Amino acid sequence: MAENKENKVRVAALSSKRYRGRLAQIPIYLGKFLRMFIYQNDWKVIPISAIIAIIVGSVVKGGLFVTMEGTVKGGLALTSIALWNGFFNSIQVVCRERGIIKREHRSGMHISSYIIAHMIYQAVLCALQAFTTIIVFNYMNIKFPTDKGIMTGSFILDILITIFLISYAADMLSLFVSCVVKSTTAAMTVMPLVLMVQLIFSGGMFSLPKSMDSVKKLMISNQGMSCICAEGDFNNLTSNSGWNQIAKLAKDPDADPETVAMVQMLEANGYDDQIRAKTAKANYNKNYECTKENISGKWWTLIGFSMFFAILAIIALERIDKDRR
Repeated sequence: MAENKENKVRVAALSSKRYRGRLAQIPIYLGKFLRMFIYQNDWKVIPISAIIAIIVGSVVKGGLFVTMEGTVKGGLALTSIALWNGFFNSIQVVCRERGIIKREHRSGMHISSYIIAHMIYQAVLCALQAFTTIIVFNYMNIKFPTDKGIMTGSFILDILITIFLISYAADMLSLFVSCVVKSTTAAMTVMPLVLMVQLIFSGGMFSLPKSMDSVKKLMISNQGMSCICAEGDFNNLTSNSGWNQIAKLAKDPDADPETVAMVQMLEANGYDDQIRAKTAKANYNKNYECTKENISGKWWTLIGFSMFFAILAIIALERIDKDRR
């Protein structure tokens, strides 16, 4: 009953001359989203993001921004946190009140005002989640390099901005999906598929052929993970993968004495460090270069993704009057 009463009040407000302008309608919907955050438990996305950060932090702790392998794994994990948060923030927000939107649109609501209000509100949610992730990682004693804040002078601020931009781009993609699908059930069915595509084509989970480079660059996950690795100065980190494979030969219970002796000889003569250096050189990735031009380019790409999906959301929702759902 209270919700129906609130809907009638909003329709009346939108129908009045005072609130017919596009800009004037934005605060109306911001107020609505704030009430939903407080009274309809939308605030739960914040503690959920903290729980996800704790789980992921326990896995990447120790290697993130320390070795090449740990940074790729941790960069993908951080990107996954941001994607997960962004997707769940808005995947149901439009489709769950499609009937209300249709009535209000016929009463004078501007779709662009509604979506812009969502953009502002979702930006605040994504910022809170990004802060939460950084706070949790700091509490778990995950060390961030203090001398690599190439964009702002502070590494933590740089990584915070990157996590926010990844999450916000995913949020706008999810908002677009919510404007298209028929129901909340359909939205929750589509969301894992979208997340899976993002992770597969991130470039961090699987080694993809060169022919897929153009597809990778269209992924929020690829741009985000590449940005995190670049901020962590991936190309100047050490690599343990090559030597670890050799060291395993000596640790094998079935290893013959000659193999064990050879590995021990290599380590005693310092060849393990040379192998690490050679492996690091072989793993050099131009996409992970720690330069202002590279990082800022990825930031702008993520911003472009956000604006693109927001525009698509407006276009999709403008057709709501023709929708017979």
